[in-house]
Amino acid sequence: MKNTNSIGLDNQKSQALVASLNTLLSSYQIQYMNARGFHWNIKGRNFFELHLKFEEIYNLLLEKVDEIAERILTIEGQPLHVFSDYLEQSQIREAKGISDGTQALENLLTGFTTLIGMQRIILAEAGEAEDEGTAALMSDYIKEQEKLVWMLKAYLN
Repeated sequence: MKNTNSIGLDNQKSQALVASLNTLLSSYQIQYMNARGFHWNIKGRNFFELHLKFEEIYNLLLEKVDEIAERILTIEGQPLHVFSDYLEQSQIREAKGISDGTQALENLLTGFTTLIGMQRIILAEAGEAEDEGTAALMSDYIKEQEKLVWMLKAYLN
C-alpha cells in the first residue's frame, strides 16, 4: 500500500491538512461574505473610503478562497463547496445587519485575527507534514494579514 500521494506527501498527514484547510476555507468564505455585506450596506461619514476598502478586502479574500480550494485539490483532498458546510465549519460567524463603519471594521479585525491564528496552526501542521506548498501559502497569508490587522487597528484608534 502506497503511503504517499502523487506529490510525495504522507497520505495521512495530508488528509489531516485537508480537514484543517477546509475549516480555513469555510472561515474565509464567511469573512468574504461579511466584507461583501459591509461594502453593500455601509452608511455614514466614511462611506466613500470604507466602501472602497471593503471592496479591496473582499477581493483579497475571494482570491484566497480559490487558492485554498486549489491547495486542497493539490494535496488530493476535496474542498467544501456548499454554504451549509461553510456555516457549520467556520470559526468566523456571519455578521448581519451591520451598516456602521466602526462596527464593520471591528468585525473584520476580529475575523482576520481568527484567520491568522488558524493559519499559524496550519503552518505548524504543514511543517510536520513536510508540505512546503501549504506552509508557504500560510506564511504569505499571515504576513499580509498581520499588516492589515495593524492598519485596521490604527484606523479604529
